[in-house]
Amino acid sequence: MAIERGERESSILTRLAREGSVTVAGLSRDLGVSEVTIRTDLRNLEDRGLLARTHGGAEATGYRNVLERQLQHAGEKARIGSAAAELVGDDDLIMIEAGTTCAEIVSHLGARRGVRILTNSTLVVRHARLYPNLTVVLTGGTFHRTSESMVGPVALRTIEDFNVRLAFFGTDGFSVERGLTTAFSEGAEVIRAMRARATESWLVADSSKYGRAGFVRVMDLPDLQGVITDTRLAASDQAELNSSGVRARFV
Repeated sequence: MAIERGERESSILTRLAREGSVTVAGLSRDLGVSEVTIRTDLRNLEDRGLLARTHGGAEATGYRNVLERQLQHAGEKARIGSAAAELVGDDDLIMIEAGTTCAEIVSHLGARRGVRILTNSTLVVRHARLYPNLTVVLTGGTFHRTSESMVGPVALRTIEDFNVRLAFFGTDGFSVERGLTTAFSEGAEVIRAMRARATESWLVADSSKYGRAGFVRVMDLPDLQGVITDTRLAASDQAELNSSGVRARFV
């Protein structure tokens, strides 16, 4: 039985995350499909910014742990990204912070017109380049490889020059008790700066992040307009989140 395209793509990205590069011949042999099919798969993945094709194969475009995170909870992240995109209208002004779930939002904005995005995420840029109707401004700053993001004083100064209606954040962990947290202080600074320039701020995070705490506290959950997460969150945790004073949506 032939392997479906989605399974092949997942296998290709998994191998890239593990090895850093792949060959058409090797993938064709291991996945049991023609080299023509593999080349088509690689082209589709490159168009989505997930790899870079080389002569006879492909190589990872970013650090392996980013590719690995994209594969984790992929279905939940896609639903969360779609739900967040529903908040965005034509001609909207938005900010999108770094993170694999945040980057998913852009994949669902293809039908929008006149949307302008300020972001510090190179993953967002890779997704957005597929949609010529989207205008993207990258903050600049110091490149943080692990998160594929721009941080530091230059990024913060750029953010201060813009005003938007919506801002979307990712997280390394969130809870009612400890709020929104992240792994490094420069990322926390970017999130706080974006919140200060947005009318509404939303956290987008899959349920595996709930109850976890990153190294740096960013803000309390009620400081946000809302949280979009998935329905795999335990019923008791959903009730706790709903009673916290923040608007919660489960998808």
